[in-house]
Amino acid sequence: MHIPDGYLSPSTCAVTLAAAAPFWFVASRKVGRQLNTRLAPLMAVMSAFAFVVMMFNLPLPGGTTGHAVGMGIASIVLGPWAAVIALSVALIIQAVFFGDGGITAIGANCLNMAIIGVFVSYGTYRLVAGRSDMASTRRVVAAGVGGYVGINVAALAAAVEFGVQPMLFHDATGAPLYAPYPLSIAVPAMLAGHLTIAGLAEAAASAGLLAMIQRYEPDMLRLARSATPVEGSRVAAWMRTRALWFGVAVFMLLSPLGLIAAGTAWGEWGAEDFANPQARQEISRASGDVAPPAAAPSGLQRLAGLWSAPIPDYAPGFMQNRAFGYIVSAIMGGGLALLTFLALGALPSRRSPSLPLN
Repeated sequence: MHIPDGYLSPSTCAVTLAAAAPFWFVASRKVGRQLNTRLAPLMAVMSAFAFVVMMFNLPLPGGTTGHAVGMGIASIVLGPWAAVIALSVALIIQAVFFGDGGITAIGANCLNMAIIGVFVSYGTYRLVAGRSDMASTRRVVAAGVGGYVGINVAALAAAVEFGVQPMLFHDATGAPLYAPYPLSIAVPAMLAGHLTIAGLAEAAASAGLLAMIQRYEPDMLRLARSATPVEGSRVAAWMRTRALWFGVAVFMLLSPLGLIAAGTAWGEWGAEDFANPQARQEISRASGDVAPPAAAPSGLQRLAGLWSAPIPDYAPGFMQNRAFGYIVSAIMGGGLALLTFLALGALPSRRSPSLPLN
């Protein structure tokens, strides 16, 4: 679901960035002074979790891969507005440092996963949970349903962005300039894997983590319902999240399991893959047996090399062992998320009161 550089036209990227910007602005206003209290540690650990869980690639129908995002549990624990920031930070780190998602497509990827996915997940969760007790099993079921619906709506949004490209942006001969497949192929190709494997993974992650938090850290679930900052020692606030950080660390060590799934996520092929016979067969098989263009679309080719990430594909160049390099990348990504929220939490408090997070 991470749209690379070159698959969306510059104007599409500009539109999606403009659509995401108001949400980032309102989210930053709503979070307000709470970054100086207990919210910063929770945002950090949820951002790190989202980063790591997206490294666990799963085999999907058609020979492609997909992953959970963590949008469901982040929206429940943090509230949707803080979750927008937490997931956006994870997605930006992935794009800038690891080349997972394009620099030009940051607005689109954040809009799809950190905004649409988060609000749909949270809205579905609240609808299903109703007024049930915070520790009820109904809340766990609601979390799973919310995560499942949220990731599928996010996938649909990405599919639409892919699918409108050949209709809107093509050369004089009708050849697509960016993403090559129309809506009739992009939508079913994206949803096939998310309605099945990836959606179930997101549901399991959301429900499973909520059940654990209900049992061991139930106070975390009340934070999103509070309109006032939770004061107290910053050190104590960070210490309260140590159990969650331990869980994230376990996921980091297990991250090489994400290398087992063969294939590439739909719509994330490199420009060079369009000239590779074996890759072309994989693209065709994943796209309803419709062959891709003979060569990479010209716009895609031009933008694909716009940014060279320092650690592309979570594979540090100094690491000979790919699995160990994957673990190092997971630790680095989680560490960057932690540093980001440490820095934000150290900023002077705003004088204006914080707004409700939900």
